[in-house]
Amino acid sequence: MTRHVIARADEIAPGSSRIVTVAGREIGVFNVGGDFYALANRCPHAGAALCEGFISGLVGADGPNKYRLERKGEFIRCPYHGWEFDIRTGQSWCDPNSMKVRQFSITVAPGETLVKGPYVAETFAVQVEENYVVVDL
Repeated sequence: MTRHVIARADEIAPGSSRIVTVAGREIGVFNVGGDFYALANRCPHAGAALCEGFISGLVGADGPNKYRLERKGEFIRCPYHGWEFDIRTGQSWCDPNSMKVRQFSITVAPGETLVKGPYVAETFAVQVEENYVVVDL
């Protein structure tokens, strides 16, 4: 499995998302309360760009006209037909027994771990002399 760095963690704020292309696939990356999730940007119902939809929660009710918003920011609503999918699991809320969005593994890794490896970049000493930038080769 090949790892792809897509953004700094602070570039995708809690409650927001970003669509990226990785190896030819469009993937929606979501920050839900500081946890990151990745879903295919394709609704399995009708093929819409799912991750361009509205991020929402679920509406619950304690009785007539007593509504409340639950699980705020945990669902993506398809821009074509409004089908809702759980961002954390990819599961369809409209047809949970047979419909699911493909998920991708996603992690947050410290920058210093991403630069380790067998490759070492060549570096040069740089200094400033009377407002001139000088590179020593």
